[in-house]
Amino acid sequence: MKIKYFTLPNILTLCNLLCGTLATLCAVAHIWDPSSAPLTLPLVFIAASAIFDFLDGFAARLTGQYSPLGVQLDSLADMVSFGLTPSMVLVAMFNDAGGQGWWWLVCLLVVLFSALRLARFNIDDEQHENFIGLPTPALAIAVGSLAWAAAEGSIVLNPSHILAISVVGAWLLISPIGMFSLKFKGFSVRTPQNRLRYGFLMASLVILIIGGAGAAWWIILLYIILSLIQTLFGAKKTKTE
Repeated sequence: MKIKYFTLPNILTLCNLLCGTLATLCAVAHIWDPSSAPLTLPLVFIAASAIFDFLDGFAARLTGQYSPLGVQLDSLADMVSFGLTPSMVLVAMFNDAGGQGWWWLVCLLVVLFSALRLARFNIDDEQHENFIGLPTPALAIAVGSLAWAAAEGSIVLNPSHILAISVVGAWLLISPIGMFSLKFKGFSVRTPQNRLRYGFLMASLVILIIGGAGAAWWIILLYIILSLIQTLFGAKKTKTE
């Protein structure tokens, strides 16, 4: 079997990996010397990674250039961009908040559970239309946004908050909670799923306009709450039927 390395989807995936690597480097540089790299930078690269992560799947569907190599490459890129990066950002936030001792190791739960989340996604046939557990890009954006807000001084987080975010975020990655996908199948507003997606996107736009990048974590919180409501109503509907 001839392997094609540089297809359009693979190139976009490599761009995702490059941005994720740069985000990680910014976080690590901040850990060693906070003055060398502001903690607002990782979110910029995480957002770029998320855009490329969306585009590579879109390009694959558009061109029909699906391949086993592309699937594996996508997971490896996501592991860096949305697994390793948020862990390093959390470590940097823990240090900035005055954290002491070896408690920063708790922040590494995110990268470990991201690996479990991505491995499960690759073998799970039930996650083609919706997700089970929080997608790794969502957690990475939330962490990057919290770091941005903390760097700007709009929120104040102590070491206990950082550790709690690490533990809860890691659990959400492998939780059994159903999470709705933003992949549209048609654009009609008549279907309940599309109405949910459109409503969420409009609310997200309002949050960004009002609060800026430092408020993006509210979008992820809204996403989790809406997913929980959908899961609960779905379960009740199934019982009544």
